[in-house]
Amino acid sequence: MSTPTKEPRRILAPNPSPLTGAGTNSFLIGTDEVAVIDPGPDDPAHLAALVEAAEGTISHILVTHAHRDHSAGAATLSRMTGAPVLAFGDALSGRSAVMTRLAEGGLVGGGEGLDMQFRPDRLLRDGDLIEGPDWRLIALHTPGHCGGHLCFLWDDQLFCGDIVMGWSSTIISPPDGDLADYFRSLDRIAALSHRRLLPAHGEPVEHPMQRIEELAAHRRARTAQILAALRAAPDDAAGLARRIYDIPPHLLPAAARNVLAHLIALATLGAVRPAGEFTAQSRFEAL
Repeated sequence: MSTPTKEPRRILAPNPSPLTGAGTNSFLIGTDEVAVIDPGPDDPAHLAALVEAAEGTISHILVTHAHRDHSAGAATLSRMTGAPVLAFGDALSGRSAVMTRLAEGGLVGGGEGLDMQFRPDRLLRDGDLIEGPDWRLIALHTPGHCGGHLCFLWDDQLFCGDIVMGWSSTIISPPDGDLADYFRSLDRIAALSHRRLLPAHGEPVEHPMQRIEELAAHRRARTAQILAALRAAPDDAAGLARRIYDIPPHLLPAAARNVLAHLIALATLGAVRPAGEFTAQSRFEAL
């Protein structure tokens, strides 16, 4: 098998927003048989651009996770090309035991952008190999942003979806996102020592260790902010977000979900506790 091309073809989807940056990066690797990683939204012009950029036959459609900005175009592209769709599972697959228990107990909210219609043709598990004549990918289960999130190892580079981005930190919104899983995934990616990370939003991350350390430090600092705010006065996730974030009001709901992820992790560690039953609107106090 020949050495894979060092530069994938990157096609930017026309879905810019405060949460997607310039849009979703769809990547293509291979020549005669082409793998598409994250086909993006179900946008006819974007999907046509993927087919044109492939030049060869699209043989595999891989999805890092079932958010609409990554997976919604998969079924249409599959119909256009005959290629199977490969992913960890549907939008609810891979939730941690803690998040499953909270969801079953009535924790509501979350689900921002979940593609509830997504159904892959083939399920991938950690360590699974996917290959074509001139490329080879290894699936790595990296939950945290989403329970079923996968990265794909390609030679000494990693297609990392939304778990690491250079332009922004990752949204972690329970019960789909799990902060404890996120830290474990960051540690795993750091241990692999890749030369470059290829996120689904923004530019390639050329210094992975530095960026991972920045993201972990950002989360630890946010945890310290939340604890300090709770020591000053009990509050719920939305109230804490208003107190500690300096962002436009329309971004506060997403910030509140991030705060909730920290509160769940802190409650699991016994550092905070909710007043009464645990819900997205629970008021917390520091212990």
